Amino acid sequence: MSGNDRQAALRLYLAVGCGAAIGSLTRFLADFVIVSLLGSSALYATTFVNIVGSWIIMFFATLTRPDGRLMVGPTGRQFVTGGFCGGLTTFSAMSLDTYILLFEGDLRLAAIYLVGAVVLSLASAWLGYLMAARFNRLPVTR
Repeated sequence: MSGNDRQAALRLYLAVGCGAAIGSLTRFLADFVIVSLLGSSALYATTFVNIVGSWIIMFFATLTRPDGRLMVGPTGRQFVTGGFCGGLTTFSAMSLDTYILLFEGDLRLAAIYLVGAVVLSLASAWLGYLMAARFNRLPVTR
C-alpha cells in the first residue's frame, strides 16, 4: 500500500469516525429532548431517530449518486451514510425496546412498535428518495 493509499484510507476512517461521533451525539440529544424535556417514552425517541436517519441516508444517497445533483467523493459519502447515519440510527436500541416489551408481557405493544417503526422508517426512506429524485431533476440555475 502506497503512502497516498494509506492517507486516503486514514481520511476515510476519520470521516466515518467523526460522522459516527456526531450522529451518536445527535441521537443522545434527541433522546434527551424527547424523553427528559418532553416527557415522552424512549420508544418515541428511538423511532424518531430511525425515521429521520432513514430519510437522511436515502435523500443524501440519491443526491450523490452518479447522476445526482451533488458530486461528493467516497469520503464525504461515508461520513454521512456510514458515519453520521450509522451513529444516529439504532437498530440495536429498537431490538432492546422490543424485547423489553416482550419480557414485560406486552406482546401487542411490542408488535405495534416493531412493525410501526420499520414501516415508518421505510416510508421515510421512500420519501427521501422521492424528494431527492425530484430535486435532481430541477434545472440548474446559475
